[in-house]
Amino acid sequence: MNKQSLRTVAAAVVVVALLAGFAFVTGVGWPTVPAVQAQETPPTPQPIVMSAPLPSTITVVGEGKVEIEPDIARVSIGVETLRDTVEEASAANQETLDAVLAALQAQGIAEEDIQTSGFSIFAERYGPEGPLPDDQVRYRVSNNVSVTIRDLENVGTVLDAAIEAGANNIYGVEFALDDPSIVESDARASAVEDARAKAEDLAALSGVELGELISISEVIAQGGGFYAGTFAEQARGFGGGGTPVMPGQLELVMQLQVVYAIAAETE
Repeated sequence: MNKQSLRTVAAAVVVVALLAGFAFVTGVGWPTVPAVQAQETPPTPQPIVMSAPLPSTITVVGEGKVEIEPDIARVSIGVETLRDTVEEASAANQETLDAVLAALQAQGIAEEDIQTSGFSIFAERYGPEGPLPDDQVRYRVSNNVSVTIRDLENVGTVLDAAIEAGANNIYGVEFALDDPSIVESDARASAVEDARAKAEDLAALSGVELGELISISEVIAQGGGFYAGTFAEQARGFGGGGTPVMPGQLELVMQLQVVYAIAAETE
């Protein structure tokens, strides 16, 4: 190769190098290969869990009733006073209430059977024709106690004694059992029998057989309370000609919601 050819090759190499450098600096002129992009892994399908079908059931509410004789009485006894000042009204109320409490204890009412159930002070700022002047405002103080009377033959006498001592609010005489747990159990047993009879009747009418008991729960909102029943023939007024009180009879009502399974259809 002669010198002229060597010069030509060298010149070509220089030109190629210059072009490569220019492309490197400017970032253009040479094709680029895009970077490989990461692919998101598709979520693994979750297995579908099939829940077991609910069993066919019959739901009934059984009711049990038990007639009982009450052995205690509860009554609210109160004193209400009205005076020109709060101090006068409060002092007069306390004095009268102390006399009432002493009268109750004299009738054999134990201290633990007397409990404060309400106390209030109210300013009477309005009269028949509207707001009253400040010098005519009067104050009303009310204090009530809940009393448990365990001797039912002494109920009228106790009330008479409280009235004579100055009580001017008496209300809410209620007869009950001191320990209702035994009769509640009897009422529940009756409710279970009633529920079973109703469920068997529904199963027969529907052409199915009654299966095992699934659940049972007490209906608190609808049952479990004492209700006034028929007055006993021997019920009479107590108090020796004073306040008439008749305890009569009570009826305890319990309700249970019972769920039975349906065993099979009858042929």
